[in-house]
Amino acid sequence: MKKYFAELVGTFVLTFLGCGAAVALGCGPDNTAAIVGTAIAFGLAVVAMAYTIGGISGCHINPAITLGVYLNGGISAKDCAMYMVFQVIGAILAAAVLAGIVATDPSLVITTATGANACNYGVCNGLIVEIVLTTLFVLVVLGATSKTNGATNNFAGLAIGLSLILIHLVGIHFTGTSVNPARSIGPALFEGGKALADLWVFIVGPLVGGALAACIWKAIKPAE
Repeated sequence: MKKYFAELVGTFVLTFLGCGAAVALGCGPDNTAAIVGTAIAFGLAVVAMAYTIGGISGCHINPAITLGVYLNGGISAKDCAMYMVFQVIGAILAAAVLAGIVATDPSLVITTATGANACNYGVCNGLIVEIVLTTLFVLVVLGATSKTNGATNNFAGLAIGLSLILIHLVGIHFTGTSVNPARSIGPALFEGGKALADLWVFIVGPLVGGALAACIWKAIKPAE
């Protein structure tokens, strides 16, 4: 259970700090400073958790990553399912705490109360963005953590965190950037409205992207 609980804690931290930054900074499609700040917050949260729980659970804190690792034979089907369940629980708890903080004073809400995702330019646009960005992100995760990379995988947490910053810089304008179903489910449950209506995009898109990344990595990974 320790690795499952570690995934819960890690996803809580990612969702609370990342979405919390989006709320505190007023992140929106036209707020460049807030976009940069939110992107950095998500990336640094991943780096922090990678070096905190990486040795316990591998620090997936993302169902799309868990799916990619499973398809590459890195974990069992049971662990895959349990990781996803605990990741979603962690994200829901984080969104609940964030929503509770904002509820103490409605004036705290600048753009969104929980940093929830929404398709700013239609579901087709959002789906394409989430699939492409998740594929790139999970591919980095699979490559950076591969044992065939030798000593370089000691810096996997840093590489993954930095790549997530880049992913957010591209995606926030279009979807708020999910690339993580758990991170989207938690806030959407409390945000409601468009965030909840578009939620399927942020579940399907990242999972498809995670599967595509697994296929690409299988095709290019070295044997030794």
